[in-house]
Amino acid sequence: TGSLQNYARKYTIPIDTVNFDFEFLGKMPKTKAEDGVYTDGLYVEGARINETTLKLDESKPKVLFSPMCYVLLKPAENDKISEYPHYNCPVYRTTARKGTLSTTGHSTNFVMFMRLPSDQPPSHWITRGVALISTLSD
Repeated sequence: TGSLQNYARKYTIPIDTVNFDFEFLGKMPKTKAEDGVYTDGLYVEGARINETTLKLDESKPKVLFSPMCYVLLKPAENDKISEYPHYNCPVYRTTARKGTLSTTGHSTNFVMFMRLPSDQPPSHWITRGVALISTLSD
């Protein structure tokens, strides 16, 4: 949220016209992003990110959680967000995937949706229960 607010202030545009675009990276850049933030430490449950294509792929046998690649959460105006085949993947803080609604109406566990590149239709990943998890310990 802070990154979106900073972007909106920097370019003097309304905050409600800004959302995250995503850039998937094989390695962490050595320089700071001009706008946005890098993520590291997420895990994919029910699938994995293919290290070559940087797209969702089937899990390897007997692997429940796979490390997520680096992602640049890049603020952009809603009409300038890139379009690509994707799965709108939920991001949770814990593996419990449940939370309670706080007084603000937001879940205590759900973080956001991340548009993960995919060659499969979203229903394929929904059936597998694919989600991103921030921490593996409850």
